Amino acid sequence: MTEGQQRIGVGVVGATGYGGQELIRLLARHPGADLKVALGSSQSEQSRTLPGLARIWDGEITAYSPEVLGGCDVVFLSTPEVFAATSAAELLARGHRVIDLSGAFRLKDPALRARFYPATPDPLPDGTVYSLPEFDAAVVPGARLVSCPGCYPTAAMLSLLPLTRAGLLQGEAIVDAKSGISGAGKGASERTHFSENHGSVAAYGLFSHRHTPEMEQALELPVTFTPHLVPLDRGILATTYARLKPGVTAAHVGEALRTAYASAFFVRLTGDRLPEIKHVVHTNFCDIGWKVDEPTGRLIVVAVLDNLLKGAAGQAVQQFNLLCGFPDQEGLL
Repeated sequence: MTEGQQRIGVGVVGATGYGGQELIRLLARHPGADLKVALGSSQSEQSRTLPGLARIWDGEITAYSPEVLGGCDVVFLSTPEVFAATSAAELLARGHRVIDLSGAFRLKDPALRARFYPATPDPLPDGTVYSLPEFDAAVVPGARLVSCPGCYPTAAMLSLLPLTRAGLLQGEAIVDAKSGISGAGKGASERTHFSENHGSVAAYGLFSHRHTPEMEQALELPVTFTPHLVPLDRGILATTYARLKPGVTAAHVGEALRTAYASAFFVRLTGDRLPEIKHVVHTNFCDIGWKVDEPTGRLIVVAVLDNLLKGAAGQAVQQFNLLCGFPDQEGLL
């Protein structure tokens, strides 16, 4: 934050969820943010405090009411996509800028949006941008609504975007990803029950997961995506398999990645020392390692990130920094 720069009034909607609580933790300590209000995503929600954030933020989370957000220049939506889809337009009309962590506004194709996010209006609100900060920073400052990528797509796109844009890949990509249980959100279900997950790993969402078209939209190649739930609180490990075009070497792959991320503070390249989830939990870093088998032209990229930070709240604060002219890492270290 530069001398003379004003603090920005912010509000968080969906503050009782995992991502919402991480947003409060980050924004309460952000030197450029003035956290004015934190709301639930329901008008009937009971007021509550967050004991885990005592002395970091001692406010009270109250029921949703757009009127309460009056002093907020920027509103973060960390809510289910139906709530975001039906509430964003009113917030924009009230003059707020919106950073949305849900999937409601991610897909550009109206047909795909209608299939995976049927509550989202068509067309999208004026001034809507989809932004992966490492690649889309230029479009954020003028945006009215910033749509953040999903946690799995963030890992997949950071793994492959430098290579697809350099023209090094051919055919499809296969993304095999494992996520901690918090990635499924706070709502309880049989799939997220402790006794169902402890000591087990399960695949889900084959050929139907809404993150697949998001990956394909960005990478501009076919993607076969298999997500898994693993018995961890948080963290994602995505192993991505791709084919290199004839003549592409390991040196070409390394050069493309290093060039793309030369100034990307939150992407750490580990080369052939493959990263692990424990290296990135509770941080906004994405660590990326890779191996190339030159005789067969096969590439494997391994990316790890914290699904609640780089995959959600931390990345949303990166968007806030871009939107408001703060340094990329402000409030995130």
